[in-house]
Amino acid sequence: MTNKLWKVLLASPVLLGMGFAGSANAQVSTIDELVDVSPTPDNWAFGALQSLVEDYGCIEGDLGTRTYRGNQFMTRYEFAAGLNACLDSIRFLIADGGLDPETLATIQRLQEEFAAELATLRGRVDALEAETAELRAQQFSTTTKLRGQVDAHLVAPFGETTIQIGGGNTGVDVDTDENLAFTARARLNFDTSFTGDDRLRVRLQAADDDFDLLNFAGGLANSDDGALDVEINDFYYSFGVGDNLEFIVAANSIATDDFVVSTIVPFDGPAVADAGTPQLYGFDMGGGGFAVGGSAALGENFVIDAGYSADNGEDGSNDPRDGIAGAAEQSYIIQGSYISDGLIDAAIAYMRGNDGDDRNFTNTYAGLLNLDFDGFFVAGTVAWHDNGDDDDFSWMAGAGFEDLFFEGSTFGAYYADLPDYNDRLDPSMFEVYLGIPVNEFLTITPAVVYGDLDTGTLADPGDGSQWYGVIRTTFEF
Repeated sequence: MTNKLWKVLLASPVLLGMGFAGSANAQVSTIDELVDVSPTPDNWAFGALQSLVEDYGCIEGDLGTRTYRGNQFMTRYEFAAGLNACLDSIRFLIADGGLDPETLATIQRLQEEFAAELATLRGRVDALEAETAELRAQQFSTTTKLRGQVDAHLVAPFGETTIQIGGGNTGVDVDTDENLAFTARARLNFDTSFTGDDRLRVRLQAADDDFDLLNFAGGLANSDDGALDVEINDFYYSFGVGDNLEFIVAANSIATDDFVVSTIVPFDGPAVADAGTPQLYGFDMGGGGFAVGGSAALGENFVIDAGYSADNGEDGSNDPRDGIAGAAEQSYIIQGSYISDGLIDAAIAYMRGNDGDDRNFTNTYAGLLNLDFDGFFVAGTVAWHDNGDDDDFSWMAGAGFEDLFFEGSTFGAYYADLPDYNDRLDPSMFEVYLGIPVNEFLTITPAVVYGDLDTGTLADPGDGSQWYGVIRTTFEF
């Protein structure tokens, strides 16, 4: 024997992978039996194949065609069978004394010659295993991400209309044929995660919204009161417990609809008017200060949300009615939602709240539904508001398309009969909008908005309505 055995052992996985034929094959005794294996300069595997055939007898060929078919693909089972045949042959040679001292000396010399390299390789593998174990144990490090959003609205009233706010002899006439109005809001969100499953958010915000004409019906979405003063608008911490529970604790700015995983209707967000967000969530609901809530996933599609928010809980007032549990303005909500990837998204909700010092709570019972027909949707809400003295019914309905004109576009139209904050205004709103994504950072949304409300009293009724053209530009990063 020579050092052929060592070379064959090194090369055997490659050679075996080049092809063991099927069950019609038979053992060959000499390399000459295979007509497609010849000692040509480009046949680099000839020597190894010759040794496997003639020295160890563990190569099969197709005796019908006298070919080895070295380029044929093989299965893992065929490879295992061929490798096992060669190992059996080697074990037989060792047991029979078929390995001469020269071959054994060659194997020992190679082991000694590459001892340093093998030790280095073993050390690197051990280090890699240790690093892998550390990464598995510490898959996340504390990280803070900065996200920003800037919204700008250009608003143009159509026609000349006077809206009387208040009615009677005490009403205030507001002319809507003013010049163009411009509002803006900028937000910077600092989101920090400590475990990868939690979020600490601190939001800085500056806003300038002096345009009040739409405020009787919810105002403009993505706008806030202010004089461009920077304030901490959001300060909360949310975290998960297990796979199905998530909780949130907030110091400010968490309203009723912030507790729910979805407001169901697709108008919430893309719409320019704030009425695109179901106004049932905010009707006579206090809060916006201290808040605590949670969500529980029941299976893949059902979610239960609950939350409590108080407005004066953080004020430190001496009023015994104030505080976390006795705040003058507070709200409660519980909502059950069915969220799917298919046709139907739906929810039912109960809310109880008070947004003033009269201590008169309003109970709201609501249902929300969205039907998605693969890009075309129909959605709406209904709600019953009971505050003890007066009851009110509100609803909204509309339809829209996603990717209607081009990918990423959002088109929608809806009509909303809004909750009556003043027991006589009977406000309503209609909007048509088209969201146009310019790129991944910039979206332009033109819209036409119509607002209508009754003003005045039964003795001195009034009326006001107005069309508006709005262009909202949103920059996000």
